[in-house]
Amino acid sequence: MNSNVNSSGQNRTAGAVPLTTHSACDDEGIDLPHVGTMVWDTALDRLGRVMDQEPTCLYLRPPGGGTEWQARPEDVEPVSASEALSPRVAEANRRSRRGRL
Repeated sequence: MNSNVNSSGQNRTAGAVPLTTHSACDDEGIDLPHVGTMVWDTALDRLGRVMDQEPTCLYLRPPGGGTEWQARPEDVEPVSASEALSPRVAEANRRSRRGRL
């Protein structure tokens, strides 16, 4: 299966926010996503939000919260705006339901 296609057959990189170069990594030519952006960890096949970064390691957390994990920068890909939005909408809906109960 094409690694740029998610389980519902959508292209993960269509409309994706491009990765940007982190100044600490300019000499090494490594592109790192900004803290707060959503990325796809290809090694674990998981969606995560970048919480922190180092030149050789990213710290990711699931979109709805949970345990942080580490990923190598070369193992992450940007996700499309719709893929990044979907988990945020689901989390907002969960919070809303909890507030009404």
